[in-house]
Amino acid sequence: MSEKTEVLYNASCPICAREVDHYAKLSAQKALPISYDDATDPAKLAKWGITAEDAAKRFHVRKDGQTYGGIPAFIVLWQDIPQTRWLARLVSAPGVHWLACKVYDYIAAPILYRMHLRRQARD
Repeated sequence: MSEKTEVLYNASCPICAREVDHYAKLSAQKALPISYDDATDPAKLAKWGITAEDAAKRFHVRKDGQTYGGIPAFIVLWQDIPQTRWLARLVSAPGVHWLACKVYDYIAAPILYRMHLRRQARD
């Protein structure tokens, strides 16, 4: 690993929070240089230069000065965590990568975003 990896995720999403909490525990066990920023914190959003809406719509990772979103972001994070490197290799395979991006971009992320909007409307 070269530079610190930064993760921006929607901590108000129970599914997102559970998944990222798992990654945070794995990275803490190995003392990996990975930070996890809550997208519901305005100061964190300002640091990332991403709107609250964009942050709620998809998962983001920044490494080596580049910001990734969606499946490419997951792959960057998975590559940094020894226990998930196999998943990064699997999802990076050409056909699997294409399918994973389509499922995330057109099914999973929109569903999670709509759930986020419903939670906001309730609050």
